[in-house]
Amino acid sequence: MRAVVMTAVGGAEVLRLQQLPRPGSPKGRELLVRVHAAGVNPIDTKLRSRGLYFDRPLPAVLGCDGAGVVEAVGDGVEGVRVGDQVWYCYGGLGQPCGNYAEYALVDSRYVAPMPAGLDMATAAASPLVLITAWEALFDRAALRGGMKVLIHGGAGGVGHVAIQLAKVAGCEVATTVSSAEKADLVTELGADHVIRYDRDDVVASLLAWSGGGVDVALDTVGGVAFTQAAAAVRPYGDLVTLLQLPSDADFKGLRLRNVRISQELMLTPMVLGLPDAAGHQAAILEQCGQLMEQKKLAVMVSDLLPLAEAAEAHRRVESGHMAGKLVLDV
Repeated sequence: MRAVVMTAVGGAEVLRLQQLPRPGSPKGRELLVRVHAAGVNPIDTKLRSRGLYFDRPLPAVLGCDGAGVVEAVGDGVEGVRVGDQVWYCYGGLGQPCGNYAEYALVDSRYVAPMPAGLDMATAAASPLVLITAWEALFDRAALRGGMKVLIHGGAGGVGHVAIQLAKVAGCEVATTVSSAEKADLVTELGADHVIRYDRDDVVASLLAWSGGGVDVALDTVGGVAFTQAAAAVRPYGDLVTLLQLPSDADFKGLRLRNVRISQELMLTPMVLGLPDAAGHQAAILEQCGQLMEQKKLAVMVSDLLPLAEAAEAHRRVESGHMAGKLVLDV
């Protein structure tokens, strides 16, 4: 089968298109999926440049997000049949499988049926960002209607999904962007208050808009964005970050205001081997799929590149200026 493999730890040039043996027959809860499309995420670029989660010899196939058709099922699989179209976030962290390849062995507990009418590219772009945004807002911050919410980086992969989920939940949403084009995009997605972080005072704008602090802040950027979010959360509010907590954060001030700080990493079930959490993530995909069928939620694909151009996809993601998601046509 054709696959893009990571041949070493390093720059995008270490990604090479090669022929690999097709995976063997699925066993137990495994599915053999004919991958049609693979999403490209920032975690892919970090694993390539820093090393894999699992200590396995290289080469390795990256790519957590996938969408395709089930070709065979293990004897322990329930609820999935040959021929089903599925989407999932599984593999690509150093396990034997990744989705930058024509076939992948996937744990059936992580998959969900693709929503009706959704194309493979959009399905492959969606799982990691949908699960991340959902867990951050609803599982970590207990989001509910009537809240005022900050989504840092609203035009990004997680950000543009989080805006929509918060609006579906009945919240008012503020977000930050870096350009007029991105401001137009997030406005179309439903953002109520748009801040140009390249020219505006983010904290002052948020405090004025919210009347003293937002109920929930989701930091998808890290660094200065975390500091801004921390200053803009009301007492007893929630601050969720997708990044490492900065060592220079004002933790004393956050404690004084009783701000609850949460971290979100949707890869935890894969890394730690937590099947119950995997099932929860599959359920999130099913719920998001229903919203997509109802046209209440959409994931934006910025570009669809051939599998052989995986290195170019990584370079674009690492540029830091992406809106929406990049997808490889496998």
